[in-house]
Amino acid sequence: MSFFNHNAKEIHCKIVYYGPSLGGKTTNLQWVYQSTAEDQKSKLVALNTDIERTLFFDFLPLNIGEIRGYKTRFHLYTVPGQVVYDASRKLILKGLDGVIFVADSQAERMEENIESLRNLERNLEAQGYNIREIPLVIQYNKRDLPNAAPLKELRTALNLYNAPDFEATASDGRGVMESLKTVSKSIINILKGGSTI
Repeated sequence: MSFFNHNAKEIHCKIVYYGPSLGGKTTNLQWVYQSTAEDQKSKLVALNTDIERTLFFDFLPLNIGEIRGYKTRFHLYTVPGQVVYDASRKLILKGLDGVIFVADSQAERMEENIESLRNLERNLEAQGYNIREIPLVIQYNKRDLPNAAPLKELRTALNLYNAPDFEATASDGRGVMESLKTVSKSIINILKGGSTI
């Protein structure tokens, strides 16, 4: 749910990076942060507990223009990957506008990817969202690793909603900005009165 700040003439939109632990959510967020101009972003904030970590920051992209005289500010969040932190995941999903699901391409991580996607579906549904109706991008991260599963196998198992999807290697930025731009454009389209596609 986008938030309108009428005093600042800004629309605040929330994008959540979701996926299994150690799949690349944090690496994605760090890459975007490092690629964003200093005067266009807030500080990168990490909320750490003993083993849980959530990162977030917001930025104001320059190249998307205005919507009805308002600038759009994006707030990016990661969720903790471990299932034991499901309450935190639910809290972070509140008020979201879009999701980038970061899957770990390693063949041995397939079950964790599937469980994390199911968890996302359940948590969205519990908050009144339908995963088929929100801006969603699937990112297949770690494509550079020798044990990466074939793309067709990943798509069959994980892209159940025919969402835009990207191959990525977040550690070197491949696929990171493409994933973010695609979900952002979908959010902007909805704000302008269109559909998610």
